[in-house]
Amino acid sequence: MGLIKGLSLFANVGIAEAYLEDVGVDILLANEINPQRAELYSYLYPKTEMICGDITDKVVRADVINKSKQYGINFVIATPPCQGMSEAGSRDPDDVRNQLIYFAIDVIKEVKPDFILLENVPKNLTTYIKVDGEKILIPDYIKKELKLEYNFNNSTLIMAKDHGVPQLRERNIFLLVKKNLDITWEFPEKEKEVTLEDAIGHLPSLDPLLREGYDFTVKKFPDYEKKRQEGLLVSKWHYPPKHSWKQVEWMIHTPTGKSAIYNEKYYPKKDDGSEIKAHHNHYRRMNWNKPSRTITQNNGVISSLACVHPGRPYYHNDVVLYSDPRVLSLFEIFKVMTLPENWNLPSSINETFVRRVIGEGIPPLLVKKIMCVLISEIEKGVCKWEK
Repeated sequence: MGLIKGLSLFANVGIAEAYLEDVGVDILLANEINPQRAELYSYLYPKTEMICGDITDKVVRADVINKSKQYGINFVIATPPCQGMSEAGSRDPDDVRNQLIYFAIDVIKEVKPDFILLENVPKNLTTYIKVDGEKILIPDYIKKELKLEYNFNNSTLIMAKDHGVPQLRERNIFLLVKKNLDITWEFPEKEKEVTLEDAIGHLPSLDPLLREGYDFTVKKFPDYEKKRQEGLLVSKWHYPPKHSWKQVEWMIHTPTGKSAIYNEKYYPKKDDGSEIKAHHNHYRRMNWNKPSRTITQNNGVISSLACVHPGRPYYHNDVVLYSDPRVLSLFEIFKVMTLPENWNLPSSINETFVRRVIGEGIPPLLVKKIMCVLISEIEKGVCKWEK
């Protein structure tokens, strides 16, 4: 048994938990509303008891609370859905998911853990929820409910790119420690940025599989099969994403770090030939010399936010074109998200589902490093803290 016995709320499929057991954190209990996600969580973490159900339901919440007490839970990690606040989401201030923090706090007040990690998007800091008919900012509500028993970290905004993650991903994270414990919990020291070149630059190039069919794909990309096989030698998850030819053609003519909307000829067009009006980060290739932008739920779609492979320039008929006119492969997503290369996913799992749950997750390397700070502080004053 590790130093810390944890409960994961809004557990998704356990993205954040990927390295916790390695550092002495045992997640013994988890709660997730979506059955498909709960099932995958249980597959990935068979030693964790999963309670699949809606935390807003009193019966489900009572089950979570009672079992937390039975397990002696002393740590809660809660990552409520952020679609109502996220830049890539709806940004609807009245999104019911914004209210879920209320139920997480209810569980925390009953379980009374020694340590708490509450994670969400930065917009969390300026989003209001309604409590007893009154509007209150989420951070003000959290502090109002917990400040008497817990100390909070001084700075709550953190960029994943500053901590060894090849991805920007800014997050707001509250770290709480019970006041009766002589423990200070702050973020780890910043590190040198890891670029996409560092993270995935060594991986084999892949041509996309075109929706128009295999024969059409090979006609457009004669090396398609050779590249596909080279990719599979690295990982079963490094295989070609599937796209339509029209989008692929736009990206072939789009330089590294640029958006296809700025191309003179091969820019995004509708079927009638009219220009598609898009944000400057849509149809955009990433930069090799920078971390990735935040991986979103729609990371498998070329038109989504800055999710196209950086590519490499090459000449064809004296014209400069760019390789890898596609989104990142699943394996590249694992690398950018700092998931284990041997992440134990079922081979038959749906790719769209995997991409979506990863896009909603927090990089597990960041969580590991944050938890290592806590564990280091615990071990300094271990005689003052009852394990």
